[in-house]
Parts: sequence; structure tokens; C-alpha cells
Amino acid sequence: MERLQRSILLPLILTASLPGLGCCYSITKGPANATVLAGSQARFNCTVSAGWKILIWLSSGNPVLTVLSSQGSVETTDRFTSQNYTSGDEFTSELIIHNTQLNDSGKIECSIQQPSENKFAFLSVQVNGSLFIKNSTLTVKENTTVEIVCEALGWAPAPDIAWMTNGTLIDKSNYVNQQSQGSDGLHNVLSILTVTPTATEVLTCLADIEALPEPQNATITLIFDNSTAENYYREDNRSSWVIVLAVVLSFLGIVLLTIIIVVVVRCCLKRRASTYQSEIRKVSAEKKKDGDLENRQRNGSENPGYLPEELWNTEQSPVWVLPTGHNPSQNSAVGVLQELLQCGSFPLVKKWNVPAWLVTLLVESHSSCQKTCSCTGSSPE
Repeated sequence: MERLQRSILLPLILTASLPGLGCCYSITKGPANATVLAGSQARFNCTVSAGWKILIWLSSGNPVLTVLSSQGSVETTDRFTSQNYTSGDEFTSELIIHNTQLNDSGKIECSIQQPSENKFAFLSVQVNGSLFIKNSTLTVKENTTVEIVCEALGWAPAPDIAWMTNGTLIDKSNYVNQQSQGSDGLHNVLSILTVTPTATEVLTCLADIEALPEPQNATITLIFDNSTAENYYREDNRSSWVIVLAVVLSFLGIVLLTIIIVVVVRCCLKRRASTYQSEIRKVSAEKKKDGDLENRQRNGSENPGYLPEELWNTEQSPVWVLPTGHNPSQNSAVGVLQELLQCGSFPLVKKWNVPAWLVTLLVESHSSCQKTCSCTGSSPE
């Protein structure tokens, strides 16, 4: 591209310079230095007096644009254009460099092909990279020193790093900046700030280069945590709550244990009472059974031969009527008893004053009664 520009501009320069020899015109005002950000425009002005014929713009010694008084601007690339102004007898050419690049930095020269009449300026193309702090907030406890790191990556040139706290610049002795250069020719800066906060504050890291209208910044909020006393208070409260909770739980445990003991005792008493009542019912049943048995024994079939002792000793003597045809000679005590026993007249025997051993002997001897006779007896009136 540069060779093409030279091949086009060189004949124009030679053609314009020949009739201009010996003429008197000059550059009244040359270009000024410019510093721009990469990707933006750069503008340079060059003003010449009347009588000029040709004006050539050079970038780092290479012609990039030619202006002829007879034809105007001769542009060979879209990145380099011009605007022309006339004021009285003076002519001003403005060179515009579009989409500036880092390698555009250097000497920009305005030439009118007159000895010692070239004017130049310098172009500085700068690159603003990234700037960041890893955390946006950080909690710092009381009497704690922390280091805040701010990183600037991909800058040209290396930026100036500064710190502010709540709008006030921090002394440079509180931070350290470390520079390094990457493989792409850009610069990196690592800034480390050491701070011991006494209150919540906002820290701002500033990165500045000449081309920036305002410094680029990154912020972090330090949250001051003065909870040491609060922690003690909380711990005391926590201990108090633990004690209260322990007391309440102990009381509830005692109440629960008491309830369990009462329930168990009541259950045991109920069971014992039930067992006791069962035993009483059982004993009552056995007694009733024994009473029924005794009643049955007492109220059972009457034994005609049973004679209670209280009836044996009686002063009254019954009148016996013996069966018809009975032998009177047998009307003795023993005979009569034998006869009565044979007839089954035990009630009559009761009224006789007969010894018990005799009755027992007679009963055992005459266990079987032959009912061959009938007898009746009556008590005397």
C-alpha cells in the first residue's frame, strides 16, 4: 500500500514542485501533537500562506495524502482523508486518520516542498484495557488488616493507578503497583492496597492514561464488622438461653417422670385391687360353696337313727303301742329299742334316756331294717 501511495504521489510532487521554485510561501501554522484512543479519529491541521502549490501529509515518513491547489485532495486510502478550509489568503488542510491503530503512533508531518518549511507533530495512540477488583463487597472485622487487589490488564501505555476512599485520595505509601508487559505489547498493572478499616467505606481503584477523558475505575465496599462486643453479648444471651432451656427441660423432665410414676403406681394399685377383689370373690365363692355343702349336709336326707344328745336326757317317757301280737315279755329297754330300730322308729328313741354308746351299737347292728311290723307312738299329754 505504501509503495502504491508513493508511486502515485511522487509524480504529483515533482510536477507541483517545478513551477514553484523560487516562489515565496510558507507554513504559517503546523500540526499539533495528538493523543487518541485506539479505534478513534486523529486530526491534524496545517495552514499555508498564499501562493502554495502542493501540500503533502506524511505518517512516520510515508506520504499518506496530497493536496494540490489546482485539484484538491488526492486520497489513496479510506483511513486517511482531509478537509480543506480557506480564510483570506491562507489555506488550511486538515488530515483525518480514521480507526487509529497502535502502530499509527509516531511522527505526522506537513510538507510544502520548501527547504526548512516542513512542520510536524506526534501522534500517540493508546489502548485502555480492563480494570477490576475480584469482589464487590468484603466484610472486615474490627482490628483486621486486609489487602485489596486491583488489576489493570491490556493497557498501552501502562496506566497510572491510584486509590480513593469515600472520595478522598489515599496516600501512595498504602499501596504498591507492579507492572508487567504481555506478549502482545500491552501492559498489565497489579495494585495492592493495604488497609485497616475503622468504619464501612467504599474503596475506588483508578486507572488513568492521557487519552482517557476520565480515569477508569473499579470499586469495592468494605463492610466494617464491629461485632466483637455484640458477639460477647450474643454469647452471653446464648448462654442465658441455654441455662433457661436446660432448667425448663429439667423441670419438664421431672414433671414427666412424676406423671409416669403416678400412672405406673395407679396401674399397680388397680391391678393389686383387682387381684384382691378377685381373691375376695374367690374366697367368697369358696365360702359360699362350703356353706352350700354344709347346708346340703345339714339339710340332706334325714337320718332317722340320728339322735341329738340334748334330746336324750328327757324326763318324759313315751307311751309305746307295740304291734299286734307282739310278745309283752320283750317289753324291756333293750327289746323295745331293738323292736323300734327294726321298725325304723328313731324319733321315738330320741325321747328315751338311752346311753349313746348303746344307740350307736344298735344302729351299727341293725343297719338294715326289715319292715315286718308297724308301730306308732304318741307322747303323753
